[in-house]
Amino acid sequence: MSGMSKFYITTPIYYVNDRPHIGHAYTTVAADILARWHRQQGEDVFFLTGTDEHGAKVAEAAQKAGQSPKDFCDAKAQDFKQAWQLLNIQYDNFIRTTDQKHEAAVQAVLQQLFNDGHIYKGEYEGLYCQGCEQYLTADDLVDGKCPDHQTAPQLMKEESYFFKLSAWQKELAKRIEGDELKIEPVERKNEVLSFINGGLKDISISRKNVKWGVPLPFDKEQTTYVWIDAFLNYLTGIGWSGPDVAGPRDAAEQHFTWWPAEVQLMAKDIIRVHSTIWAGMLLALGLPLPKKMFVHGFFTLAGQKISKSLGNVIWPEELVNKFGVDASRYLLMSSTPLGQDGDISWEKMTDKYNSDLANTLGNLISRVFNLIEANFDGQVEPADGVNLDIAPLMRELKLYEALQLIREKIFWANQYIDEIKLWQLVKDDKAQAAKALGELLGVIIVVGERLEPFMPQAAEKILAAARAEKIVKGEALFPKIK
Repeated sequence: MSGMSKFYITTPIYYVNDRPHIGHAYTTVAADILARWHRQQGEDVFFLTGTDEHGAKVAEAAQKAGQSPKDFCDAKAQDFKQAWQLLNIQYDNFIRTTDQKHEAAVQAVLQQLFNDGHIYKGEYEGLYCQGCEQYLTADDLVDGKCPDHQTAPQLMKEESYFFKLSAWQKELAKRIEGDELKIEPVERKNEVLSFINGGLKDISISRKNVKWGVPLPFDKEQTTYVWIDAFLNYLTGIGWSGPDVAGPRDAAEQHFTWWPAEVQLMAKDIIRVHSTIWAGMLLALGLPLPKKMFVHGFFTLAGQKISKSLGNVIWPEELVNKFGVDASRYLLMSSTPLGQDGDISWEKMTDKYNSDLANTLGNLISRVFNLIEANFDGQVEPADGVNLDIAPLMRELKLYEALQLIREKIFWANQYIDEIKLWQLVKDDKAQAAKALGELLGVIIVVGERLEPFMPQAAEKILAAARAEKIVKGEALFPKIK
């Protein structure tokens, strides 16, 4: 890597018991936009995503599908890759937890933690939800059931290995409190601190009866708890091969270029495990914590929770079929601020597409290009120095707010045309009209540049047309949708 500043961003790796839906798409598109924007700033960027492929739930889903777990995972990983290709997502690596290098690194980490006394053997008894692949406390249950899966957890008692998470309670609280590990939005930080200060228990990190997983290097009878395996993707995905357990050395001495991550994006249902188990493992390994964990909200669809059982899941291919790739990306990001919950519906998205893209942006381009082509033989000098600075917002992950700022500029440009009656001005005062059209062309070029991370293909078309030797009206960029 060069001397440029770096930007390493991760999505959670997605569990392969189902195909990618709008929730997966939201996180991954957001990460892609941030990665593209930081590349645009001349930074060295690494964007990691992938699939989480071990655990009882995957083995069970594979059995139902009549496939081996590996064949099942191969097909599901391909589903995710295809969805991301469809949404024009440019990741730098797609990690799979069934990759041999990843599995070897997981074993090396576990051996190191065991050697250093961070892992011990014990017996675990608790309420285990198969759907979550997690033990739940009585406080987590609603009417005796897991709130996410509507099933009663099983009381399980088994021999297990434990990670001494409780030993890191004070250190984790201190690092999060002091923003050494930033958790945003602030309400998520407060929630995590409240959880940590309530007391961290040691965590079971192995399963005796789950065969589809990474075997513990020091006890082949047990496989690694799926979360422990999954978290390590953030290191193995950038080429880390794990601590060298052959000789004594400090894990922090192993220099790998990209870690720590500048941003780890995730939904609010997994911030707790990331800010405790994942962060605790890093401390035990002597590795730096990520700089920021940013937590986005959930979508509801027309006021209802999105779920397969309700049959109201939106799939990425449905979005793209209706709105096209770039508009789908725009609609996902402009529907709600990144850290908040949002409600979407086909009707809302169609209205937003028509108002923001067809009537506002598309209309501006069409009007300006038409006037330049008809009255100035397609040639007007674009104005320089148009002010549209979204950088402070992008650095704060305020993608929704950045789009609002861009939209305001487009709205202003349309209003300006109406105020000066530009269609009349070209007849009355050609020099003044040329100057006004130059300003508007400058706005269109800057808007195209700012939209590039959000809508790469549309932005490319806007910029190519606006910078052409001869400007022509061309076809509507965003035809209206019913």
